[in-house]
Amino acid sequence: MGTERRRGGRWRAPRTAVLLGCGGLLLAGCASMPDSGDVEAVEASPRGDSQVRVYGMAPRKGAQPNEIVEGFLEAMTGDDPQFATARKYLTKKASKNWNPTQVTVLDNGPVPQDQRANDREGGAYTYALTGTKIAEVNEQRAYQPVNSSYHETLHLSRQNGPDGKEWRIDGLPQGLVLGESDFERIYHSVNKYYFASGTSSERTGAAHPWLVADPVYVRKRMDPQTQMDQVTQTVEALLSGPTNWLKPVVGSSFPTGTALKLEDGAESLAFDDRNALKVPLNEKASNVGQKRCREMAAQLLFTLRDLTSYRVGQVELQRSDGSTLCVLGGDQAEDFAPERASGSPDYQYFLDTKQRLVRMVGSTENTGADEGVEPVPGPLGSGERRLSSVAVARNERHAAGVSHDARSLYVASVVSDSEPREPVLTSSAKQEKDRLSAPSWDGRGDLWVADRDPRQPRLLRLAGGEDEPDEVTVVDGLDGARIEALKVSADGVRIALLVSQDGRTTLKLGRIERRGPEDKPEVSVTDLRPIAPQMEEVTAVSWAGRSRLVVVGRESGGVQQLRYLQTDGSTSDAQSVPGANRVTAVASADDNRLPLLAHSLEDGIVRLPPGANWKTVVSEGSAPVYPG
Repeated sequence: MGTERRRGGRWRAPRTAVLLGCGGLLLAGCASMPDSGDVEAVEASPRGDSQVRVYGMAPRKGAQPNEIVEGFLEAMTGDDPQFATARKYLTKKASKNWNPTQVTVLDNGPVPQDQRANDREGGAYTYALTGTKIAEVNEQRAYQPVNSSYHETLHLSRQNGPDGKEWRIDGLPQGLVLGESDFERIYHSVNKYYFASGTSSERTGAAHPWLVADPVYVRKRMDPQTQMDQVTQTVEALLSGPTNWLKPVVGSSFPTGTALKLEDGAESLAFDDRNALKVPLNEKASNVGQKRCREMAAQLLFTLRDLTSYRVGQVELQRSDGSTLCVLGGDQAEDFAPERASGSPDYQYFLDTKQRLVRMVGSTENTGADEGVEPVPGPLGSGERRLSSVAVARNERHAAGVSHDARSLYVASVVSDSEPREPVLTSSAKQEKDRLSAPSWDGRGDLWVADRDPRQPRLLRLAGGEDEPDEVTVVDGLDGARIEALKVSADGVRIALLVSQDGRTTLKLGRIERRGPEDKPEVSVTDLRPIAPQMEEVTAVSWAGRSRLVVVGRESGGVQQLRYLQTDGSTSDAQSVPGANRVTAVASADDNRLPLLAHSLEDGIVRLPPGANWKTVVSEGSAPVYPG
């Protein structure tokens, strides 16, 4: 184990991987394990294998400062309980003060650089840690993308040990510092679920309030700090409440202070052979009613479904004395499904060469030109209103269309013929590019659009798609940029914005806050945060599920690409998106079984079924959309 290898731009100290158990991994090969041969350093553990544990190497006697630094950086990527090996590289005081809960993610890992100006004879040594910081994960497990340089230091001093003076680290940055590849190997993104504020049945017509996804990161294997497995980490994260960014617009049905009450000596929850999970809770939850308990169980069920690769049969919540509080089965949980606001749409929509709104059946696999394409009923499909962009309500009964000159916004039925209506909104901007953006519907039935008039730029909301437009205040993050395009989530509490400033268009996510009476709330968009800071230019965006976006853009000096991103800005675990030629618009459904739609300047309206390649639907057309 004395060799060192170079990976990710710096020297890598050896580390050991331990394989726990043979069942299902090596099969019959367990009986013929080799008992001789060289031992080699492990460069990386297999992704997603819960049976693999990676352990760093403790510092050897008389280790030099560079070995101490490299060994510590390597040990931070290991699975030792309480990071025991990593702490052996620290002084007792530094170990006590070091909190490895938060994580800094660098693109290629930290690169240590010897600071030659230090006085080695005086018993001190300093190394600079440098790199490009791409993300931070805080103590709430929330991921936040960053695009900045990283520069911190490790300070070493000579300490008295059992074998004499030894170099140890006595000054270091807080938390773990990991390269992106190590972070993706160790951590996994999972959605926690909370209920959207202001989604009562009286307001929305829904039987239950809507669940909103709140993405966080948990360790794929046992957490070194708590010794909890991935399932228990996730349940604990859910009980701790929503992340700070989402907290103002969601709530949890779990009473404040609710926590797991594991049996003495138990550190993890476990599914039984029916894929059912019993979750023992402390006394804070012991007296909740059945309606609230079912909501709590729904939060758990959808959270666990996102985490696990198999269907969760049921969740049983237990009181502090071990008695059953309530039980919720997988089928019963469908009443709470986050996507029920939009469901699986019947049609896909786009504008044809006559600038009419047309549709095609969402589940068809046709590839021939114009096959299965028909105009929608009503004035938006008749050609009486030539359109430049559209949005279809999530119930697929109404649609909003922006006129071909982007000056006027119309709302009309798409299920029956009706008389043409006067525009519900007009822009007075002089140039077409400064007028109305493409509109978007949320699951509450409200219609959103931006007026890009440089003299009076506004974000507007039409309650029910027909009330007088209300201006929505945008605070905390717009900083003088102009909204070019928008897409509102089905739950109505998040909005994706393309904003332009200084000749660059970027993607930001805002939180939609409502205050006051439900029938006439004061609405604002707050706390805008960048979602794709590494992208130089973003040209199109669409919601692609509960906490996922599909984005069209390019990085600095790069070519156009289509990419899935989580709403926290992290790269989704979803499959990569094949490139299409010169894409100007993209559309995705909340139901991931339905194909992506896009408009290509070279190929027209194209469709990407799951597991297939792009196929041309019609050679000419524009503005493809799903309801929303």
